[in-house]
Amino acid sequence: MAKRAVRRRARKVLGEDPVAVVWCEVAKPIPVPPKDVHRAAGNGRLKSRHHWLLYVMGTLFFFVVVPLLLIDKMTRLLEPRRTPRRSRSSSAPSDSRDEPGGGIFDGDWHLAAGQALLRWYGHSPSPKRLVLLTRDRVCVAASPRRRLSPTRADDFRIVAEYPCTEVHVEGEADQPRGFATFRLRFADGSWLEVGRLAEPDDADHFLRTIGG
Repeated sequence: MAKRAVRRRARKVLGEDPVAVVWCEVAKPIPVPPKDVHRAAGNGRLKSRHHWLLYVMGTLFFFVVVPLLLIDKMTRLLEPRRTPRRSRSSSAPSDSRDEPGGGIFDGDWHLAAGQALLRWYGHSPSPKRLVLLTRDRVCVAASPRRRLSPTRADDFRIVAEYPCTEVHVEGEADQPRGFATFRLRFADGSWLEVGRLAEPDDADHFLRTIGG
């Protein structure tokens, strides 16, 4: 379960003991919203800020891997072409469309879930958010640090708070660890799905609480 520092901080920011807490993330890339909607929401970040090492790896990929791929492609183009045979078993292109909102929200940027998603990364450079449940509230907290330990973070603050009449938390217990998700379903019918639940014990307890 969450360490004493996390529990102590949660009690302080909530003014009461939480029923359940769990660190989570938006597990997929946020779709690109319409420009006017993004602008109206403050033009906030739509991606998390990556560690500097990722930028170094990206630079190495661009200057080392990409040239090798281009050389390989040119070599193949210079080779004698062979007419490929068409396979009868080849399937036709799928006409299935992506799930609305990329599978992470209902797809309507004007509703509560879309507005919450537009502001998700503006609260902290870290992608992790702490969802706290009380008897009558659902709160979302963030730490100002870029990197944090879910078991030791003691500087997070509430960035969004909803009465239980406005948000219902949905999720199933006994989900595979590492793949568990849950949804925040808002009163206007919109929903936001999060995953990458940190701390397995907290995640299990959280899912049992909302599933009960």
